[in-house]
This record gives sequence, C-alpha cells and structure tokens, in this order.
Amino acid sequence: MKHMIFVFVALIGITLGQQVKQDEPIKIVRLENEGVNADGSYRWNFESANGIVAEEQGSIKEVEEGPGPDVQGQVQYTAPDGSPISLSYIANENGFQPQGSHLPTAPPIPEDILKALEYKAAHPEEDNL
Repeated sequence: MKHMIFVFVALIGITLGQQVKQDEPIKIVRLENEGVNADGSYRWNFESANGIVAEEQGSIKEVEEGPGPDVQGQVQYTAPDGSPISLSYIANENGFQPQGSHLPTAPPIPEDILKALEYKAAHPEEDNL
C-alpha cells in the first residue's frame, strides 16, 4: 500500500509542479481525511484554490498472496495548456491502473498479427510440433 500512496503523491507533485512555482503556496479550500482505521481502510479528499480536486479511498483485502491494497481514486485539474484533465485509477493485486482520455493508448494490433494470433489460439495442437 505504501507504494501505491507514493505513486499517487508523486502524481500530485508532478501536477502541482507543472501548474505553479514552488514559492507560491496554494490554499486548500476543502479537506476531509478519515483513517487509517483499525481495519486498514481510509478515505480522503481535497480541493485546492487553483482547481485541483482529488479523492481516494482504500482498504486492505485478502488475496492469494496475502493481504494487499484495494484502492480507488480520482484527480481533476487543468493542464498548463488549458485542457481539463480527469484521471481515475484503481490499485490492487493487478497493479496501478489509471484511466483518462489524456493518457496515451497502444496502437492497434496489425491485421496480419491479429490473424496469426487468432489462428494460433484456434490450433493449440500445432504448438507441440
């Protein structure tokens, strides 16, 4: 869980660093913080005077490897070019999984490669030749 929190804090740090100079304090206009509770759960949210809004909630859940984080959250802000950014994420046994229209996406799989993968999946017996 510490790694997930570090990733999010780093993300917020990068966001703030892009929008303001270090010597300009930004007022927090709303802050709520609950936990960490005895069961490992927590919840927080804040809004800053420059329009950054963020919230996160998390808990500990039992997975095959033992206890692990189950976190979800979102952050919204305006990028330096003026475009609105909205990022949501979950972090669990499958890793950190961000979603946002501003994030880069993988290019589509070329048609020939896709056909080859489909053929291979339909003919697993040929893998033993």
